Amino acid sequence: MQSASVVRMQVRKYGSSERVVILVHGGPGAPGYLAPVARELANSFRVLELFQRRSGSEPLTVARHVTDLDDLIKSHGTERRPAIVGHSWGAMLALAYAAVHPDSVACLALIGCGTFDTVARNHMEATRNARMDKSLRDQMKHFAREIPDSDERLRALGGLIRQVDSYDLIPAKDETEICDARGHDETWRDMLRLQDEGVYPSCFVNIRSPVIMMHGAFDPHPGRLIRDGLALQVPQLEYHEWEQCGHYPWLEKAVRDDFYSTLQAWLRRNMTSGKFTPN
Repeated sequence: MQSASVVRMQVRKYGSSERVVILVHGGPGAPGYLAPVARELANSFRVLELFQRRSGSEPLTVARHVTDLDDLIKSHGTERRPAIVGHSWGAMLALAYAAVHPDSVACLALIGCGTFDTVARNHMEATRNARMDKSLRDQMKHFAREIPDSDERLRALGGLIRQVDSYDLIPAKDETEICDARGHDETWRDMLRLQDEGVYPSCFVNIRSPVIMMHGAFDPHPGRLIRDGLALQVPQLEYHEWEQCGHYPWLEKAVRDDFYSTLQAWLRRNMTSGKFTPN
């Protein structure tokens, strides 16, 4: 595995295949936790695990992340179009990218995709609230009081929410690295603005590549509701759902192996030998 810098981003590289998969993490602003997926996919693909741009002198926007992803794709060193595998917010960014650069990506795999409307978002929040017991709520209040650093607090809160979002996880180290709370807020605020203005998901009609949603039935993000909304713009959208599975299928005891085999088989079928076409 190697590390490299692309402007304000870090990219971890795995594997040596001519077929390239770009992994896009969620959060926004929570890099590193997709490392287990990267290591597994590296058995069959060359994997670029993108650590998205951190906050800086200018507010982060969806457009900035799309441009950064395009810069990475143009520099990935192969003529083959890459696949993009995004998780949560990363799945949303994958769609945003493919809508602007439809000829630059072979296919999109959306794992635990985030929400594009208030109905789905309200459903997610209600599900999370219903699952939280007093102990969990007390821990969240404790973090708010006792962890002054906003980046550390975001990471800690993410660990608590993972409990709510999951069904039955295997014991595994949380590989999330330094979070970016400010970048999280700036990026998500811009995504909500673009949804309010009708940009998303309407522009996804431009996407021409194969797309699959891979979702857990226990995920508070309502997979079928999100699917139905996206299918209006992305009629080629496929949907695969697992029972006994939450927001992190690669960590779920009941589905981990099937998740990996399903994802890798789908990528192999849909990563054609078409030449990369910058636009």
